[in-house]
Amino acid sequence: MMALYFPFHLCHERTLELLLEKYKVVHFRDFMALQLTPMMGTTAFPDRMGDYYPELLHTGRIAQGHDFSGPMAPDTAMAVDRDLTDPDWRHSFQEFMLTDRRFQRGLFGDPEEETSRPTGAPGQHEWLDFNEPEWATRPFDVEIVKTLSRQRLHGEEATQFEYGWALIKTAASLIYTIQLCQQLSLVAVTDSSAHHQLLARTCEREGVTLENICVKRVEY
Repeated sequence: MMALYFPFHLCHERTLELLLEKYKVVHFRDFMALQLTPMMGTTAFPDRMGDYYPELLHTGRIAQGHDFSGPMAPDTAMAVDRDLTDPDWRHSFQEFMLTDRRFQRGLFGDPEEETSRPTGAPGQHEWLDFNEPEWATRPFDVEIVKTLSRQRLHGEEATQFEYGWALIKTAASLIYTIQLCQQLSLVAVTDSSAHHQLLARTCEREGVTLENICVKRVEY
């Protein structure tokens, strides 16, 4: 049995050990440098799991090189929109934004490490502005966020863009997880309870049958 670790491109050493005890091969994708428009996107980190565990790569226990960078295909964008317009998915996302520190850091970085950013720079403590329940019901889709990205944003609009971009990055990572697992007959595995639950909701809504496993992190 083979597995795909999601949604990140690297995992903790202890998580890897637990996965290798259960799965013959664990797949890892490259960092997802998602491109929203020709002028706006994320920058990829070049590191891979094989850089840290070359022997496991050489023996075939880990597989890598699954590239999901660049613009989303139309069908992927439509699938992302279905997550963004799903009330159950959105309420779960908002709950994790407020309660799951690891989920927050994955989207906006660690607030304790943000002091080096210029004042007002995108991403600076952004998640602290999302305490209002209305964020869970504010309309978002890919085109709305694209439109915002093309404007010079300040204040509320800048915060709206950051939230919408976080929604898209999260949903896209889950859609790509489903696509790759179906293509290669892989089990989806993660050590992020938030992403595990969001993927489960996406699969339930879409009628997708996918084995989705969450490894509980204990004391690490």
